[in-house]
Amino acid sequence: MRDFTYWNPTKIVFGRGAVDRVGELVPSDATVLITYGGGSIKRNGVYERIRTALGGAALVEFGGIEPNPRYETLMKAVALAKEKGVDFLLAVGGGSVLDGTKFIAAALPYDGADPWDIIEKHAPVQSATPIGAVLTLPGTGSESNGNAVISREETRDKLGFGSQALFPRFAVLDPETTFSLPERQTANGVVDAFAHVLEQYMTYDVNAPLQDRQAEALLVTLVEQGPKVLAHPNDYDTRANIMWCATQALNTLIACGVPQDWATHGIGHELTALYGIDHARTLAVVFPALLRHQKDRKRGKLLQYAARVWGLVDGDEDARIDAAIEKTEAFFRGMGIPTRLKDYDVTDGYLEVAERIGRRGGGLGEHGDIGEKEVAEILALCAA
Repeated sequence: MRDFTYWNPTKIVFGRGAVDRVGELVPSDATVLITYGGGSIKRNGVYERIRTALGGAALVEFGGIEPNPRYETLMKAVALAKEKGVDFLLAVGGGSVLDGTKFIAAALPYDGADPWDIIEKHAPVQSATPIGAVLTLPGTGSESNGNAVISREETRDKLGFGSQALFPRFAVLDPETTFSLPERQTANGVVDAFAHVLEQYMTYDVNAPLQDRQAEALLVTLVEQGPKVLAHPNDYDTRANIMWCATQALNTLIACGVPQDWATHGIGHELTALYGIDHARTLAVVFPALLRHQKDRKRGKLLQYAARVWGLVDGDEDARIDAAIEKTEAFFRGMGIPTRLKDYDVTDGYLEVAERIGRRGGGLGEHGDIGEKEVAEILALCAA
């Protein structure tokens, strides 16, 4: 196992009625900017519950943060927050709202010429406006980590950044807020969480059996609970299990002391930036192809995954690996998510993804050796 330092300061408040406790968590003297997306929180009652819980607090609102939060939109929120003297941010929604709010938090005190440098040039985040989160769409895990991914419409970029200063102070997780989610968003969240776990697990052995089994427990639970939530969307226990899995998938715990492979995310971000495909759906397209392409390098973990997650223990090793990848793909399709580029009407031109990754230097994967050529080969498998 590799050396590591683990630190996660986010307070989790989980369960029925948790939304009504937000007033206990936000500083009483703060001027609060509430950020949200398309307005579903006003239709499902979450907004009013938050307003009630916050009582007489000084509140400012900013809605309209997109599913892939745009720099251009977020800079409007930064200007509003500066104008109103905001000193606390409350993100209400899913990962996109949370990611966008993290950028707002970093940009508000930034004293450089252009806050985009935080993302593109990795300008250090020396300080950030404090954030709280009310999660209504589980999947990204952004509620308890310091990472975010932001898009820029002008350049068609979708890039990530992170800082320990951007961990939310608290995250309110009330599974009942997810009952009204559309099936598409629910399925996306399950697949997104599944992919997050795989990217921290599906590498090579470093003798970290606890982390392996923690990851496998999350994968098995998502395989079990995912179809249930589609069949019974108002079942509290199922929603609760998925919400907690999604948080555990990316709160940095299972990453402790192990190598990681975020190549699928890197390729997926480019597919979203160029073609507008939902983030989770790009992962469902890329992951099976990447596993097939990297089968020899990931052989040991693929065999372990086949046995412990899918119960494949008999027969030829290659056959078990192939069957595990096929079962992974079938799980994604069973959640209603297609797994080929042609399913999204992407039939040519996708090699621009490989070229863009090549221009950024490549170096994807746990060994840092997936570059333009390898990305092109993986995309060819996605198109097959």
